[in-house]
Amino acid sequence: MADADSGESTFTVIVAAAANLGIAAAKAVAGVVSGSSAMLSEAAHSLADTVTEAMLLTALKRSDKPADEDHPVGYAAERYVWAMLAAVATFVGGAVFSVYDGIHTLTHGEELGDPTISYVVLGVAFVLEGFSLRTGVKQVKAEAERMKAPFGRYLRLTADTTVKAVVMEDSAALAGLMLAAGGLLGGQITGSGVWDGVASILIGVLLVYVAWVLGRSNAELLIGRPLPRPMRAAVREELLTVPHVVDVLDLTTLIQGPSEVLVAAKIDFRDVASAEQIEWACEDAEDQLRERFPAIRRVYLDPTPGLGRRRARPSEQA
Repeated sequence: MADADSGESTFTVIVAAAANLGIAAAKAVAGVVSGSSAMLSEAAHSLADTVTEAMLLTALKRSDKPADEDHPVGYAAERYVWAMLAAVATFVGGAVFSVYDGIHTLTHGEELGDPTISYVVLGVAFVLEGFSLRTGVKQVKAEAERMKAPFGRYLRLTADTTVKAVVMEDSAALAGLMLAAGGLLGGQITGSGVWDGVASILIGVLLVYVAWVLGRSNAELLIGRPLPRPMRAAVREELLTVPHVVDVLDLTTLIQGPSEVLVAAKIDFRDVASAEQIEWACEDAEDQLRERFPAIRRVYLDPTPGLGRRRARPSEQA
């Protein structure tokens, strides 16, 4: 399952990168010919997206490395380091340039050229970005259906931040294209470059928002995020079905990667259970959890006396 998900994510990112690389060059040419700051901002936007997707591909490749002696729980978390850098690239490479270029246009003005080529490039870019977005949305929908979660909630909470980045960046790209078209049209109708400058600033603000959302998501996962509350309840419920398990005293879950979850729990076993029965109960618990939740890779159970026995212990020793 993990290999399949990784393959789908890689394909989604490659499609987005290929689309953005060609679009960036076309927008840059159109921006120079038409003199549009919004088109140049869009070129910077697409270039930033291309760099972002190169980082995401690096993240996918490096996070798939198997565990070794120096990294006993694997390299899955490295995906979030590169995804965080990708969010920074979106901010620096796209947002900062767009806001600066828009402010420069408003304060210094711009000489408008023929916008025809810009309209053509925006139309082609809209089709390519739409195809890329469709690929990402299709993957997210499939994963959401598999997890039996609403699309919006899954996209917000998914640990696969590479696909989340593609969907958000492509959505922002389509919105940016419409803003750029609006800036061009406003300038064409009024003869003023103000519309183009405002459009460029709005594109920058849009990229700041995308970078902030993606940066926050990756930061949460790097710090350590548990499974969602309903899934934690389901894990607890599953553990309680294991023979000889009386109670789950403490449960810790940690998302280590899109398809890698660690579960650790303090378990109160039946007082009359033998050491062998407890050992096999631990094995059964791990098998059941992995069967119900394939993303769970590591399960650590700690046999722990119940609260009543812990309270009684001092008086028994006395």
